[in-house]
Amino acid sequence: MGLSAITTVTPDVIATAELSIETPGEGFLDITADIRQFAAKAGAQDGTLMLFLRHTSASLTVQENADPDVLRDLVSALRHLAPRDFGWIHDSEGPDDMPAHVRTMLTGVSLQIPVLGGRLQLGTWQAVYLIEHRSRPHRRQIVLQFAGRGH
Repeated sequence: MGLSAITTVTPDVIATAELSIETPGEGFLDITADIRQFAAKAGAQDGTLMLFLRHTSASLTVQENADPDVLRDLVSALRHLAPRDFGWIHDSEGPDDMPAHVRTMLTGVSLQIPVLGGRLQLGTWQAVYLIEHRSRPHRRQIVLQFAGRGH
């Protein structure tokens, strides 16, 4: 137990790309393979992979990828925390828009994932998800950036 040995890296690369995702509507989309592909193409060896979603009605999260019931339950939980029929004042973009903003505020639009030895340091049962909070399909853009040592 306790703190492992500390390693240091002198960054020699900052690589950036934009990932465009078409969503089918409300729900979780596993984008882990896309993130891994970016890290490989960027030559990421040791550093930090940062993701930033350029929207206010969708979000990013790291969550379990083993049991699909987890994702279904999380959608239900988000619907419960920010229901459509709450009586929102902002409704000019439809009844699902304001709840989507609240859900995004609760879950966030950015992630940081360590990269060591060329591998994303996700846990065994973890995956990176884009969460679409709107009912209808949307095109979402995620800025990906690796900063660290490349090969």
